[in-house]
Amino acid sequence: MKIVLANPRGFCAGVDRAISIVERALELYEAPIYVRHEVVHNRFVVEGLKQRGAIFVEELHEVPDDNIVIFSAHGVSQAVRKEAKERALTVFDATCPLVTKVHMEVARASKKNIEVVLIGHAGHPEVEGTMGQYASDSAGMYLVETPDDVIKLNVKDPSNLHYVSQTTLSVDETADVIDELRRVFPEIQGPRKDDICYATQNRQDAVRDMASQVDVMIVVGSKNSSNSNRLRELSEKLGTTSYLIDCPEDLKEEWLTEQTKVGVTAGASAPEELVNQIIEQVKAFGGTAVEELTGREENMFFEVPKELQIKTVS
Repeated sequence: MKIVLANPRGFCAGVDRAISIVERALELYEAPIYVRHEVVHNRFVVEGLKQRGAIFVEELHEVPDDNIVIFSAHGVSQAVRKEAKERALTVFDATCPLVTKVHMEVARASKKNIEVVLIGHAGHPEVEGTMGQYASDSAGMYLVETPDDVIKLNVKDPSNLHYVSQTTLSVDETADVIDELRRVFPEIQGPRKDDICYATQNRQDAVRDMASQVDVMIVVGSKNSSNSNRLRELSEKLGTTSYLIDCPEDLKEEWLTEQTKVGVTAGASAPEELVNQIIEQVKAFGGTAVEELTGREENMFFEVPKELQIKTVS
């Protein structure tokens, strides 16, 4: 049974930066370091940071006074930022710069009283943070997930409307929603550049290229990882049975029975160390040669905050 590795796969620049921020904060300051929400949606990463002294909380009221808090890669609302400032908490912001770009689009529209439609999944922390950038009293912001949601949408002023999207969605599904928005609201405006992040796009393209070459697809990622779920769904849509797994123990031997080629990819929040562990488990179930496909080269890099670039604390 041949193992085919997608490329690119795994960590993106935003995830790398977010994890580095927590790691450097732990190095430069005494534990505990508090992190609002999972810094990235990966159980393996989160457990490793917990062991080093990071404490993950869902809300700021769980952070004691006079402590450091890190905002996750998914971003936070303006209300959360305000609460942290009022409590004089020391904040390091691990929000992905590509999410920040969407936040700025929403904030600009809000200041101009332009209504905004966000394409995204209800309840996802990135969506909550993006919705929380809108503050206009005279206009409104709306969340849609599907083309059907667009049909039901009632806006105040169809001639003064802008759309943005969650960065980790399916490229194909987002395009369908945008097409419907433009059909229902012909005057709607959108971002100059697609909000879907480069890493989400690249990993979906890699799955699209690989799906027809393998009998079954293993996606390495946590169940609450939006971009990992989209990879599994895309593979299934293309006709290749796909499974999302969080650790080697999740892999079931019967999935690989009588298969000749198994594809392996990883969501943007899954580390290569975990991918390697799962490849070893595939080998234990009969996997032999590993072939890594060529893919789009990624050289994006995001700096950590200046305060965390120093080696010592004065």
